[in-house]
Amino acid sequence: MVVVPFDVNDESLRKTFLGVTVFSVLSELSPNDRPLWGSMSSQQMVEHLLWAMEASNGITDVECRLPAKLIERFKTFLYNNSPTSHDFMNPLLKQGLPPLRFAGVHDAVAALKEQTEDFLDQGDGVWPGPRIHPVFGPIDYEEWSRSHFKHFYHHLLQFGMIGESQG
Repeated sequence: MVVVPFDVNDESLRKTFLGVTVFSVLSELSPNDRPLWGSMSSQQMVEHLLWAMEASNGITDVECRLPAKLIERFKTFLYNNSPTSHDFMNPLLKQGLPPLRFAGVHDAVAALKEQTEDFLDQGDGVWPGPRIHPVFGPIDYEEWSRSHFKHFYHHLLQFGMIGESQG
């Protein structure tokens, strides 16, 4: 197991984590892997991360139906250097997870890798402007990077693929 420091404020760490570490550990993911908490299958987890990455890339349109006051309060989480709690529930998933889109977990990982590379490439000055996050509303590239770091970190911990280390 790879131990990954948690520091959402470290841009270089976020970029290395999303571009290298994530796919190094996901290469070991099996369809039979079970979460340490929650009920997602390994493929559901990867496709869930893919959905978020597609939202940040402008491929999937999402809405944020939360009141502005709540959005501003939730946005502070992006700057708080603490991981997502194990019991966090995305409000969009309260009705259940969407159907699987890919034939298997490895196909889903390949699609996630492609979308993640596209996202990271946009960080080199070609970001078109804010895109909607379902919890944080319109956010910029850096805020999406923070969100993805926390989100991916949470789910890789959930499947025991990384170990946690503070900063």
